[in-house]
Amino acid sequence: MPHFIVEYTDNIKDESNIPKLLENIHTILMENDTIFPIGGIRSRAIELKDYRVADGAENDAFVHAVLKIGAGRSEETKREICQMLFTVIKNHFSELMEKRYLALSLELVEFSEAGTYKLNNIHSRFKVR
Repeated sequence: MPHFIVEYTDNIKDESNIPKLLENIHTILMENDTIFPIGGIRSRAIELKDYRVADGAENDAFVHAVLKIGAGRSEETKREICQMLFTVIKNHFSELMEKRYLALSLELVEFSEAGTYKLNNIHSRFKVR
């Protein structure tokens, strides 16, 4: 953990440079490796083809991101990380938001480790020797 999942409407695909967004998100998460182990960081993007925004009258778009983390971090830490990530998202889409109607959102999902099952040998690459 953490996992970063971003959904975006297909009407912004050509202008959104989602791979760059994911790169920038990873940069923030890796800079906070005392909070999140690098070997557990994952991101993925889902292009939405079927959606409706507001009244459907305009060619509105949205980007909704979810950060999934295991339980145990302080409220302050969660707030700071989410603020950093949402700043990345806002900056990434700032030019596009000036040109069109666009809604941005970030949701934090925290879950109990008791409800997850994981196996990951990637962590071994990042262990301090």
